[in-house]
Amino acid sequence: MRIIAGEARGRRIDAPAGRNTRPTLDRVRENLFNILQNRLIGRTVLDLFAGSGALSLEAISRGAAFAVMVDSSREAHRVQMRNTEGLGFSDRAEILLCDWHQAVSRLKSEGRTFDLVFLDPPYSMTDLQEVFRAIHPLLSADGLVILEHEAGVQPMTGDTLRKTDERKWGFCAVTFFTEA
Repeated sequence: MRIIAGEARGRRIDAPAGRNTRPTLDRVRENLFNILQNRLIGRTVLDLFAGSGALSLEAISRGAAFAVMVDSSREAHRVQMRNTEGLGFSDRAEILLCDWHQAVSRLKSEGRTFDLVFLDPPYSMTDLQEVFRAIHPLLSADGLVILEHEAGVQPMTGDTLRKTDERKWGFCAVTFFTEA
C-alpha cells in the first residue's frame, strides 16, 4: 500500500498481517479522497476500526490537521505506530489501542469533536446503529461520516444521521452521512 497524494505521496505503508484486517484498496482511497479533497485542509479526523491507519494517514498527507486512529488489535496498533512514525506524522496523530466503545467514551469525556469520521468495520458487522448513536455527539456542526462496507450490503445505521451519497468500486462501497 502507498499514500496516494499530498505531502507523503508515493510513500509505502504497511498493513497488519493476517485476515482480520481488510485494508482499503489504493484505488478506493484515491477515489474517496478525490471526493473529499475540499473537506480536508485543517480538519480533524476520527478513524474507528483503523487497521493500518491508511485513511487517517492519507487525510493528514492531504492537509488534515489531526487524526485519532482507533483499533482493538495489537498488531494493527503496532502497524499504525510504525506507519505514523515512518511518515513523520506522529505530531499530528493519536493512536488508541482499545475497542470503539472505550474510544468514543473517552473522546466524549474529553469534549472532542471531529470533522470527518471514517468507519471501516469488519464487513460482518452489519448492525451499526449503536456506533452511529455513539459517534453522533463527536461530530462537528458540518461533520461527515464515511462508512466503508461491502457493495450490495447496506449496514443498519438507524436514523441518527442522514445518508447523502453512496459510491461503489468493485466489492467495496462507501456511504456518506451528515446531520439528520
